[in-house]
Amino acid sequence: MTPPSASRPPEDDEPRLDGRPFIEANSQERSRYGRFNLAIIGGTGVGKSSLVNAVFGRDFARVGKGLPVTSGVHYYQDEHLGIWDFEGFEIGSSTSPGEALRAHLSTIAARPRGEQIAVVWYCVNASADRLTQPDIDMIQELDAAGLPVILVLTKVQWIKHPISGRQRATPDTEEFRDWLESPVDADGNRIALPVKAVMLTAAYGPHGKGAGHGLGDLVTKTLELAPDSDKDAFRIVQRLNLPWKRAMARPVIAQASSAAAAAAAIPVPVADAAVLAPIQLAMMGRLAAIYDLEFKSMLSESALAQLSTQLTGQALARSLIKVVPGVGSVVNATVAAALTAAAGTAWLRLCEHLHTGKIDQSQISGAWRDYSPTVVDVVKKLVTQRAGRKSPGAQIHIAKVEAEA
Repeated sequence: MTPPSASRPPEDDEPRLDGRPFIEANSQERSRYGRFNLAIIGGTGVGKSSLVNAVFGRDFARVGKGLPVTSGVHYYQDEHLGIWDFEGFEIGSSTSPGEALRAHLSTIAARPRGEQIAVVWYCVNASADRLTQPDIDMIQELDAAGLPVILVLTKVQWIKHPISGRQRATPDTEEFRDWLESPVDADGNRIALPVKAVMLTAAYGPHGKGAGHGLGDLVTKTLELAPDSDKDAFRIVQRLNLPWKRAMARPVIAQASSAAAAAAAIPVPVADAAVLAPIQLAMMGRLAAIYDLEFKSMLSESALAQLSTQLTGQALARSLIKVVPGVGSVVNATVAAALTAAAGTAWLRLCEHLHTGKIDQSQISGAWRDYSPTVVDVVKKLVTQRAGRKSPGAQIHIAKVEAEA
């Protein structure tokens, strides 16, 4: 008599996994990074909100609850990003802009360490042709407080070269930028303007559509100026430089692959391949933190468990054994490492597409199936480990498996 389990698809034999390793690793990883605090100064209409949305994928209202710390200053925060928003200073007030700013900075200095300013974006509309004296006074106050200031020209009009296709600012804006980098007054006397860089930016493309310009350079300079303790938090919250996130993610996948290999140092039967699941789930939780994704808010507990089963179960190991000769009926260290690396790479791709908005978070329950690792993915990892990425024999073997799969 055929046992009941023999008549069911292999996937039905897989136990429902516990999602806690994912959640716990995600929480631990998120707690490591702290918060990056950015100060943005600029008058109403200069484009501060658009700039924040373009770089961080969120506007002030979505960063968190706005706390009116003092008149003219609001602090918006979420787990890894804090924004100090300085409103424009009124001309003709009894208190000069420099004095008012000094008072605001004193108030902020008394706040907790996790709220202290890392970098300042001082925003000026590119259509202006000179800085005002109040602007100069405030930048000098920021410098005196030991804060690195990036002077950001916003709403820059970019033009495309008709032959090379390269984008550049208009001649007037470039002339303004050149003056800012070495400012002099009407008499030719040098003006002390202690800024670390002058950056030309447009939050969006022409007519408010498409990608902006100059934002990648702004992000790179901001990271360069950030304290070492805040750099990873900035890498996490910014949305423009994906290679930074991949560089953080690769060691996580490598560590999990090594841990899986150690767990299978004594080969385990395919039926027991779920022993690798906690390692793989923890890896996924850590990767989700790097991409600033909170899956507990995206998925129900049952959906997270279903995802866990689909991405880390025994079905992939079974399929691998059927397709690849010589693997045997057990999962050894090499196979365990390859399975985990393939799962990590597939999960990274899903996280990246969620992070950049290519997949809407509301659609994740149906989307993850398109990102599950395949036998071909595992074989590529397996052959790469054994023969080297550029080995002709390795590439031939991968091609054969792709054809059979």
